[in-house]
Amino acid sequence: MHHITLKVNGVTRSGEVNARTTLVDFLRDTLRLTGTHVGCEHGICGACSVLLDGEPVRSCLIFAVQVEGQSVTTVEGLAKPDGSMSVLQDSFCETHGLQCGYCTSGMLIAAHALLASNATPSEHAIRDAIGGNLCRCTGYQQIVEAIQLAAKRRAGGER
Repeated sequence: MHHITLKVNGVTRSGEVNARTTLVDFLRDTLRLTGTHVGCEHGICGACSVLLDGEPVRSCLIFAVQVEGQSVTTVEGLAKPDGSMSVLQDSFCETHGLQCGYCTSGMLIAAHALLASNATPSEHAIRDAIGGNLCRCTGYQQIVEAIQLAAKRRAGGER
C-alpha cells in the first residue's frame, strides 16, 4: 500500500492505495466523489475525464500513485463555491445538452478546459474539444449549443 496526498477540488486529500489503483477508482471508492463516471476503462469514451493540474486526462488510465502532490478537479469541482451550478453546467441543462447523463461529467470537463483556454471557441473548436468523448444519446448538437451558450454567458460576465 502507498500513502498519497493530493489536492482534489481545492481541498488537500490523502489515502492509502494499492499501486495499481486507478485514479478514477480512488476518486469514486476512497474519496466518494462519484460524479466522475467509469465507462470503458480503456481511455476511449471520456466519461472518466478529470482535470489534472488544469489539463483534461482520462482518470481510468492513470494510477492514483502517479498524481501524488498534484491537483485534480472533478466535475464536482466545477460547481460554484456555494454548491450551485456553474454557468457551464446550467447551460447544459438549459439546452438539454444531457440525456442519460453518463457522458456529461466528461463533456463538462472537456468544455471547461476548452473555455479556460479559448473564451470564444468556434463550432469547429468545440467539436474538436469534445471529440474524444462518446455520447450515445444527444447527437452532440445540444452539447455544442450548451458550450456556445456558456461562452456567450461568460462573455456577458456570468460565472
